[in-house]
Amino acid sequence: MNSAQAIPVLVGVGQILQRLEDPREAAEPLEMMVAALEQAGDDCGAPKLLQRADSIYVLRGTWRYGDPGREIARRLGATPAETVGTPYGGNFSQACVIDAARAIQAGRRRVVLVTGAENGRSAAQAQRQGVELRQSKAPGTPDRKLAEDKAIFHEAELARGMNRASDVFAVIESAIRFARGSRLETHAEQVATLWAAFSAVAGRNPNAWIRRPYTAEEIRQASPENPMISYPYTRLMNANSRVDMGVGLLLCSLETAQNAGVPEEKLVFPHAATEANDSNFLSTRAELHRSPAIRIAGARALELAGKTLEEIDHFDLYSCFPSAVEVAAAELDIREDPPLTVTGGLTFGGGPLNSYGLHAIARMAEVVREQRGSTGLVHGNGGWLAKHAIGIYSAAPPTAGFRYESLHQRVDAFPLREALVDWDGPVTIEAYTVAHQAGTPRTAHAACLTDDGRRTWGTLGDRAVLDTMMREEFCGRPGRLDGHGHLRLD
Repeated sequence: MNSAQAIPVLVGVGQILQRLEDPREAAEPLEMMVAALEQAGDDCGAPKLLQRADSIYVLRGTWRYGDPGREIARRLGATPAETVGTPYGGNFSQACVIDAARAIQAGRRRVVLVTGAENGRSAAQAQRQGVELRQSKAPGTPDRKLAEDKAIFHEAELARGMNRASDVFAVIESAIRFARGSRLETHAEQVATLWAAFSAVAGRNPNAWIRRPYTAEEIRQASPENPMISYPYTRLMNANSRVDMGVGLLLCSLETAQNAGVPEEKLVFPHAATEANDSNFLSTRAELHRSPAIRIAGARALELAGKTLEEIDHFDLYSCFPSAVEVAAAELDIREDPPLTVTGGLTFGGGPLNSYGLHAIARMAEVVREQRGSTGLVHGNGGWLAKHAIGIYSAAPPTAGFRYESLHQRVDAFPLREALVDWDGPVTIEAYTVAHQAGTPRTAHAACLTDDGRRTWGTLGDRAVLDTMMREEFCGRPGRLDGHGHLRLD
């Protein structure tokens, strides 16, 4: 096998945004995936490569298809050797690209398609209007699945109703705030400023869902149009899943690209990639505001790429909520003031669940094509800041070829906390959020530590106390749990 046969390269990207007022006229996810892949074929000037696909990867979605990859192949006129599916998780976009690049490098595949789509906006419209969306049949199951679904909530969390993403990441946000020693108002302003920078990037991204720029004050301040969801997160700090978005990536070997006449300026090379997982359960993490997996995977990805952090020109850190970005930036030792996204993130760029990461890679490809010689890092996160995949890309070919390493065993060696479901006794509040319903404070969810360092959860519903928790810091305060999760403050 010559070197060009063993070099994986991303040659085509396509992104679809759909904004129709009648959901009955809207393209379904399968159609958006096909359209995005056709756009990727046109993007590289070699649409016939689509028909030569050896593998088709489809990111798991909220749709009910069985084996969408096989139906996509039929519509594209391809006869792939395999279709590949994934579990839920924002890390699997990057994981699909990693798997595809390794298969190309090993000579097992020449042309690979990766795609995903969601129709959250059309689904919401259909529900409001009382109409049904059409959905094509795509029976069967994928030939292969990258991994199996695993539980993401510990029984200690479920016992206290900790089952909303916004609550989970807002609890992590308070842990970040307390570790920094910031005042509540100061920290809320910092978070809003970070998100305003993401909004500004979305304004420059032609495929962002919300391109209208928002100021930090507009993002931070709760209002009827921007209600508080989980303190300190307003709606404009939450991932926006009510989008109709599709994305397609076309990868192949360098030799295949050259033989197909793909222009050199379209080539984007994956240089290095790593994967590592923290504990699936928030309850058992040693520290809520830290991620050994991101720290270890990020450092090793740079080493494999032969790059220093200062040589990375562009970032896209997974951005379902601000705390995900803040933790990743801290572990990677990146300052938060430069743009940490190329898309605008899952709020403004758009949050089509698992497939957001493919949009991030597609946009990163566009950016490094435009800025020749630059390098970009893309981080994907799955679960509650649990599963991580990092990739480094450039339009310049890697000197040492594509390099990959799994770091799961190194992270597994880190100690975990014991989690308790029903604890009766004294605790210290470690982190918390105030969950809202229709803009009104309803329940405080608090991660609590026992005197011997075990973690459990408590809830509190007194409205006066809830209001105070959004004005004063309650992390570090003592309290007591009654054995049923009811928290009383000392």
